[in-house]
Amino acid sequence: MKIKRFHFSQAIPQMLIDFVSVFFSYFIAMELRFEGRIPWHEYEYFVFLIPFMLLISLIVFFFFRFYSTMWQFASMDELLQIFYGTTVAGILVTILGFAVAGHYSVNGLPIYRLPIPVYVMGWALMFLFVGATRFSIRLWHRRKRKNELQRESEDFQRVMVIGAGEMGSMIIKDMKSAPESQGIPVIAIDDDRSKRGTRIHGVKVVGGRESIPRMAVRYDIDQILLAISNADKKDKQDILSICAKTGCRLKTLPALYELLQNDDKTEGRTPIRDIDILDLLGRDEIHLNVEEISGYLKGKTVLVTGGGGSIGSELCRQIAYFHPKKIIIFDIYENNAYDLQNELLMRFKHLNLEVLIGSVRDKARVEHVFDVCRPDVVFHAAAHKHVPLMELSPGEAVKNNVFGTLNVAQACDKYHVKRMVLISTDKAVNPTNIMGATKRICELIIQYSSRHCKNTEYVAVRFGNVLGSNGSVIPLFKRQIAAGGPVTVTHPDIIRYFMTIPEAARLVIQAGGMAKGGEIFILDMGQPVKIVDLARNMIRLSGFEPDVDIKITYTGLRPGEKLYEELLLDSEGGCSKTSHELIYIGTPIPFQEDSFLDDLEHLREVAGVDNVKMISIVHQLVPTYSGHAEENDALAQNSN
Repeated sequence: MKIKRFHFSQAIPQMLIDFVSVFFSYFIAMELRFEGRIPWHEYEYFVFLIPFMLLISLIVFFFFRFYSTMWQFASMDELLQIFYGTTVAGILVTILGFAVAGHYSVNGLPIYRLPIPVYVMGWALMFLFVGATRFSIRLWHRRKRKNELQRESEDFQRVMVIGAGEMGSMIIKDMKSAPESQGIPVIAIDDDRSKRGTRIHGVKVVGGRESIPRMAVRYDIDQILLAISNADKKDKQDILSICAKTGCRLKTLPALYELLQNDDKTEGRTPIRDIDILDLLGRDEIHLNVEEISGYLKGKTVLVTGGGGSIGSELCRQIAYFHPKKIIIFDIYENNAYDLQNELLMRFKHLNLEVLIGSVRDKARVEHVFDVCRPDVVFHAAAHKHVPLMELSPGEAVKNNVFGTLNVAQACDKYHVKRMVLISTDKAVNPTNIMGATKRICELIIQYSSRHCKNTEYVAVRFGNVLGSNGSVIPLFKRQIAAGGPVTVTHPDIIRYFMTIPEAARLVIQAGGMAKGGEIFILDMGQPVKIVDLARNMIRLSGFEPDVDIKITYTGLRPGEKLYEELLLDSEGGCSKTSHELIYIGTPIPFQEDSFLDDLEHLREVAGVDNVKMISIVHQLVPTYSGHAEENDALAQNSN
């Protein structure tokens, strides 16, 4: 109900209209009851009673806030308000008629009650007249607003709304009340054939998803707004793919969980946001087993190495929801760690958070942190991960990824950490680059530690590319599109598995809750995506036509890069299922455990010193590695 402050001077016109409405309601009821021939004595009764009937009705209307309601926004709530008010007034008027019957006289004649049909018809007409006068105010304002919109429509975005359900109705109503901020809804689209040809707040439903391109041209649409809440992700992706080809700007209503997490909502207005490439590539929201996760995180001290990075920072955000005793961010790069610290302390007022600067390559520093902080759970996300750069500096990849992991794994056992979770990658499978090879060695360290260390449960989680992470193609493509192109793709056939940062972090945390020790958890990455299709969709989402407005050029595969990535080694056979539909367990592969630590020590001695020997040992540790990083080393090439 829309209530405004009562102003007597503003209410007088409405009271006068109600006065006339109530009077004619009962007068017409009299005329209808007596078929236009009202007996004189009945007429005198009516004249005697009508002042009291009017007074009672106006007093009831006042208490039902008829004179402090903004009727230009009248809807079903206001209609019920009128019904209740006129019903109470009609009942009180009827009681008055029965109360005075036989007790008073007019011109010597006793007053009898008016016929019962007069009271019934009088109430019905009063509801009709009072309602009509109120809703005519809304109709007048609506017509006035429509005329204004028609005069100003050239200045506003013309919007197609996808979805003629509750969300669509809500946003259309919102947009019509404030077109200057969100545009003018022109047409609606819905796959439900029963809705075709109907109207929502005056906006016509013109067809289903197949008609989107044609209707966008026919109605000169500038912007398309996705307003569907009950469609699955595949349907949304299909619709968005169609919309992306129209050249219109795409927007969407946030999902419910986004609204709950968003503290910066526009007051009184339905928030909308631009369509992001994640909407085209995402999947249905991942559901977690909260009890399983809470059991190993709630009330525990959790250390996240590389906590300031893309995955590490999201892990910290997700972990904070499970009420840990303390979160420790351990990172070499202080700027990211500082920004994350400020963000977390603002979002989680009672979070016990500590930020420590250091490198996992520094064994003494790692052991000192473990000795003082005594973590219960460790998520190891610190790593060099940029494939082409690591090909140019392979020794650094070995020292940071391999021996950083070894330092953390040994510290976990020494200081009785309950669980260590390694963040691995699909590039560890049949690696063609040194980054992938080092991550495969990290998985071997986890397997070895699980079998030979008694104090800690070690697990690894393997997944593919993370959309929006540092070094991913998404930020690069955005910069190239903003600069007018060209957008560079290494090969027309290159494909990758993709996952969003939040869902990757959720699945890593969930996998940690399932750990028994020694597993390599493999995350279901869905269908692989062609990078060139990703580039084309991003160009379309930016309002341009690929290869027309912005060119796509092919630069050739970079050192160590494959056309496609795998999530499973051939020798791992198959995957066994877990209780979570998106998490699997790979079969462990036997390796030379007796000489493993000795091989690592030999690798440590030559890392960054003798690349030929270093790569030879990497080949020995990872027989499926097919790369030749020693030939790509930047300093070795310069020295030659």
